[in-house]
Amino acid sequence: MRAGDVGALPVAAVEAVVAAALAEDAPWGDATTEALLGPDARATARLTAREPGVLAELGVLDAAVRQASALADPVGAPTPTVRRLVADGEHFTAGQVLAEVEGSARAVLRAERVALNLVQRLSGVATLTAAFAAEVEGTGARVVDTRKTTPGLRALERAAVRCGGGHNHRTTLSDAVMVKDNHLAVLTADGWDDAVVTAGLRRLRDSLPHTTTVTVEVDRLDQLDAVLAAGVDVVLLDNMTPEQLRRGVAQVAGRALVEASGGVRRETVGAVARTGVDLVSVGALTQAAPCLDLGLDVVVERP
Repeated sequence: MRAGDVGALPVAAVEAVVAAALAEDAPWGDATTEALLGPDARATARLTAREPGVLAELGVLDAAVRQASALADPVGAPTPTVRRLVADGEHFTAGQVLAEVEGSARAVLRAERVALNLVQRLSGVATLTAAFAAEVEGTGARVVDTRKTTPGLRALERAAVRCGGGHNHRTTLSDAVMVKDNHLAVLTADGWDDAVVTAGLRRLRDSLPHTTTVTVEVDRLDQLDAVLAAGVDVVLLDNMTPEQLRRGVAQVAGRALVEASGGVRRETVGAVARTGVDLVSVGALTQAAPCLDLGLDVVVERP
């Protein structure tokens, strides 16, 4: 993925997340800054990396200082400026300056924690994704995320996955049909029956628009034939060993895309990808990514 090429991220998603975060952080204003500094006080701050990583700023810094200015500054005051020095999707080193902010001190200080919380979180997702993507390079398999996202941050976290070179799974329950183990457990409450499973999946397939894909999860290879007979688009092989995955890929024989999922770690994702699967879904990309250590510090110019 090219640096900065993160796909479509609606501006409204960023604006809404930042607005909610600012309201949470300063519901009645910034008591300290407003009492200490006048409306004419100016500040320049630098977003600096304290450890290496991959940037996923996604316009969050700009939205935070702009919205903070609208809340903290007098009507007609100039909006703080943000100068990006590293693009989304680019790798950076410890000590590197990623962006500079200049404007009202009240706006910069009010935006500081919200901007940092979000950029650190999103860049952590991008950095972990890049590590997974590097492990599968050359295999032809895609690393994809899951719906194991932070409530309210899904659009941003999924964009961060793209910054790291990963790909997105379905965004919501409304986007695609995915028959999971619990669905099959209800369908086969009287016991697994290939004919019942195939018939049920065919009815599902026939009820959908032709543009809707159908994925079905299996946790045993002896379930595959009944699922494939229904003409599904993707089979998800859940919690299988590399040897089982290789056998599953051979059994599918190109009749559907093959996805591997379940407990995939950075140490194991390469072996999983080399089994011939098309997709490797990794919940850890968003569920377990650590926040990167970044700082937004005011620059003090002394004569």
